Amino acid sequence: MAGKSRDKRRGTGEPVVGQVDGGRAELAPDRERARAWTLLIDGAPQSHVDLADPLYLDFAYQRRIGHLIDLVAPARRPLNVVHLGGGALTLARYTAASRPRSTQQVVEIDSALVAFVREHLPLDPQARVRVRAVDARAGLAKVPDGWADLVIADVFSGSRTPAHLTSAEFLDEVRRALAPTGWYAANLTDGPPLTHLRGQIATAGSRFAELAVAADPVVWRGKRFGNAVLVAADRELPVAEFTRRVASDPHPGRVEHGRALADFAGGAVPVADASAVASPEPPPSVFR
Repeated sequence: MAGKSRDKRRGTGEPVVGQVDGGRAELAPDRERARAWTLLIDGAPQSHVDLADPLYLDFAYQRRIGHLIDLVAPARRPLNVVHLGGGALTLARYTAASRPRSTQQVVEIDSALVAFVREHLPLDPQARVRVRAVDARAGLAKVPDGWADLVIADVFSGSRTPAHLTSAEFLDEVRRALAPTGWYAANLTDGPPLTHLRGQIATAGSRFAELAVAADPVVWRGKRFGNAVLVAADRELPVAEFTRRVASDPHPGRVEHGRALADFAGGAVPVADASAVASPEPPPSVFR
């Protein structure tokens, strides 16, 4: 009966609000999709979920990571995936729907957020998703060596990625958890003059053989604060297909790799634990 009453409330399009460790959580109804919701924390959009269609990815950066989930292995092949940062479990839902029988671990430190999401946006009971309510780096340390086909980092404290998740030592732990053919994907945020993004590219380049980064053209030009999706691996990446998909998105992006990406990073040096800082705070205008 409780589930039916929640569905009825969703039908009226009423926001759902709760207090979580990270602040005030709100699920705002999508006026164009009957069973879709946007998760906001203290007013900042975090995730979008369509319960009727988990393959629908509304946020541009999540769509780009969705392309990587599609490309990391042949279609429908189950994956072992580690999600650092849970949000509304959007990408875990996408993986479960697009690659049945996948085994996924979600590491989300905000246990109250996990409970809030599970109550109001329940997971498919057939999805093989385990959630650990611990710090992302501590949770990653529990992953067996070589277990993961894909590690996805999408971790924010407030609106900033914590410093200890930006370093070369952190990426050493990522590489330990990855299978030899595995990929690392990260949601990065930055604005002019893109110092943080350049440093993250240099850091990933010090640990992985192949890199590519997707972002909006205005972000690449340093005209606006926004998201960039980095993918790194020790094997050749399908850059041409990733580029085609990103360019065909509703909000088209641009992918850089190889010499162009190295030139963009310029003289940036890898970030170490001792010198790491959190990603920049977005300007207030980002969330207006």
